[in-house]
Amino acid sequence: MIEKFWTKKDLREFVKEHNFQSVEHIQTTLKELFKDVLEEALQAELDTQLAYDRYDAKSKKTKNSRNGYSKKTVSSEYGDIEIQVPRDRLGEFDPVVVKKHQTNVTGIEDQIVALYAKGVSTRDIQDHLLNLYGVEVSPTLISNVTNKIVPIIKEWQNRPLQNIYTVVFLDAIHFKVKQDGHIVNKAAYMVIGIDLEGNKDVLGIWIGENESAKFWLSVLNDLKNRGVQDILIACVDNLTGFTQAISACYPQTEIQKCIIHQIRNSTRYVSYKDLKKVTADLKPIYKAATEEAALLELDRFEETWGSKYPLLVKSWRQNWDELSTFFKYPPELRKLIYTTNMIESYHRQLRKVTKGKSIFPTDESLLKMLYLSTMDVLKRWTGRVQNWGQILLQLTVYYPERVQVR
Repeated sequence: MIEKFWTKKDLREFVKEHNFQSVEHIQTTLKELFKDVLEEALQAELDTQLAYDRYDAKSKKTKNSRNGYSKKTVSSEYGDIEIQVPRDRLGEFDPVVVKKHQTNVTGIEDQIVALYAKGVSTRDIQDHLLNLYGVEVSPTLISNVTNKIVPIIKEWQNRPLQNIYTVVFLDAIHFKVKQDGHIVNKAAYMVIGIDLEGNKDVLGIWIGENESAKFWLSVLNDLKNRGVQDILIACVDNLTGFTQAISACYPQTEIQKCIIHQIRNSTRYVSYKDLKKVTADLKPIYKAATEEAALLELDRFEETWGSKYPLLVKSWRQNWDELSTFFKYPPELRKLIYTTNMIESYHRQLRKVTKGKSIFPTDESLLKMLYLSTMDVLKRWTGRVQNWGQILLQLTVYYPERVQVR
């Protein structure tokens, strides 16, 4: 493509004239060339549009302007570029190469945000831009650039939501954050909702102290304030008090506790040598075709292990009402709700990005990275939930007054 602008002979003369000794020397020269070309392009636009005699910086002559000249400055990593525009005709100049009010022509801000969204550290962003583009950026500049998305996050976090969600998954992921000179554990509360069209969406991200039912209640109230009037099924882990928090805000919502979390929590009482056998014997319970069959399997399990691990059996019986919710639904919906796999998968995507940051300097820095990572995840959520047509048909039967299909 370069032959369109320079012949091979011109290029050889250019190289010979500058006697390049290193890649750095080439980069510096090209940066200077870019600045000169951009300056000339802007000045050429000005000459063409206003048809005036060009301002000569050396002679300081100002023709065709009784009011003098104003400078238009464009910042780039190649340095500030200035052109002279007659003050009395400044409003007439509508540049194409660099738009009005544009202060950056290089896309470096986009590069910074894109790298930050991938979990790249500030130091690595600096190194990347320096090595690839020869651009030096400071940690302050990186912070200032990423801070520009904070108002966007606030707008996203407060956007109106749909009035009904068929299934909502609630779970938290934990990070270490600096606070008042100390490193503390913080929970990022996440909510994924599936609407009546079968589309998934992240309804919000909230940063709080260690996970608690009280904070979850504030999250649920926030959802209600943003327009969510009804949730058919809520899929949660086994956090104490979660059920009460949901019932206080959405009393009609059915709760399905995650089977995988229940297995993990209940097998804490099991010795390692029995663990494999115990988990295998639990499988017929949650794989049963009906709730009645599942209860028979639970009875058999208790006969085998009840005397040795009474706390394990007690845990399953105490939580049974909310562990067995999925049995009333068809296989397509059962598979969707009996675990919190959907939100766990989302969390895995976030961990890929955040694993390079062992400690976040502020809550805001954590929220920025989680938001940008979430936007990347949402780009891949383009289709409806599998078998959604069949699932929705079943829901209209179970909830005829709450699910109105147009």
